[in-house]
Amino acid sequence: MKSLTLHLMEHTVYEQVQEALHYIQQRTDARPRFGIILGTGLSGLAEQIQATATLPYAEIPHFPASTVESHAGKLVFGQLNGQEVVAMAGRFHYYEGYSSQQITFPVRVMAALGVQRLLISNAAGSVNPDIEAGDIVFIRDHINLQPDNPLRGPNDERLGPRFPDMLKTYDRALNARGLEIAKQHNIRAHEGVYLCLQGPNLETPAEYHFAHTIGADLVGMSTVPEVLVARHAGLELLVMSVATNKCYPLEELTETSVEEVIAVAQGAEPKMRRIVEALLPEA
Repeated sequence: MKSLTLHLMEHTVYEQVQEALHYIQQRTDARPRFGIILGTGLSGLAEQIQATATLPYAEIPHFPASTVESHAGKLVFGQLNGQEVVAMAGRFHYYEGYSSQQITFPVRVMAALGVQRLLISNAAGSVNPDIEAGDIVFIRDHINLQPDNPLRGPNDERLGPRFPDMLKTYDRALNARGLEIAKQHNIRAHEGVYLCLQGPNLETPAEYHFAHTIGADLVGMSTVPEVLVARHAGLELLVMSVATNKCYPLEELTETSVEEVIAVAQGAEPKMRRIVEALLPEA
């Protein structure tokens, strides 16, 4: 953490991205069009990639190291259903102690590699009574209540505009196609709004009620910082969540462990994989 902070002081983000890019390009000539961020319990999708190169985060300049038990911590290059992809097997979170700029650094690197479209997955709690544990939700919008923003501070026009517009952040056409694919395979799926909070504690009943009241369908602790930077970089976005626990109505609320969340996410992984593999050739 200390060395990363010093690097942030010594170099601009753009320069850090170029250093990471140089390191990666010395080890693979892959030119992926698609980036994938694999969330809790979903890292098994990385095993479906016909890998041509695998780089541990710890070896890539300026990459943080994930401290989350269920996250592998490696960048995987290869082919998935005929498409060139780069996948993050494990992500970083604000609650781990990193800044928003640090946790979104890999998205900057993906954009520099030539990625045009980013697919993000996550596990989240449902605050919509119609969304059950194990359901897939295509995100159509978000509410950001984290205390920081990765775009805060001086803006480097080489990375993106000062004030990126968020109106068409999520690819609704891809969402619609994903819903069609899910229906064809008898997979329960929805569109919804994702509320991003700081974590790492799960929410109180009053907070779940608040999330439902302000229009959220899901609540989680990731994804939105990555979305903000992807939008800043001009990437197209598809975000898919697995609802891992039912948090609303409040009378259905039960105590939830990390092990239970991971188990539900892993159980939903085949459904997520089937949808992603069907979508890739059309995206």
